[in-house]
Amino acid sequence: MADGNRRFGALRYRLAFQNRPMVDDGFGNQVPGGAFETAFSLAAAMAPRTGGESVTAARLQGNQPYVVTVRFSERMLNVTPAWRLVDERAGFTDEEPNLFYNIVAPGTDPDGKRQWIEYLVVAGRPS
Repeated sequence: MADGNRRFGALRYRLAFQNRPMVDDGFGNQVPGGAFETAFSLAAAMAPRTGGESVTAARLQGNQPYVVTVRFSERMLNVTPAWRLVDERAGFTDEEPNLFYNIVAPGTDPDGKRQWIEYLVVAGRPS
């Protein structure tokens, strides 16, 4: 992401970072399950990338990737592709959020200074 998007003024979006709670799978193992829960919310910058199309179940559908940039914190190290992001500005209820972002890849530290973390996400319903 361009350095201009790493300024504090560029953090225009408010994103909820959500994950599923750990539940017992019936065999004594803890696995993610149940409904997504908001772990925390942060201000973020979002930069769209070139979209594409994919064929799923014989239907053509578009996808729009973004690079999401947030300030570094230790809790961000726990965010994995099993999590999702929700745009809080879109106005959502717990039952039906309006806009989801699926995390495609783990967060990266773009400059190695532990100031920012970037996530590659794709807009759409979680998989």
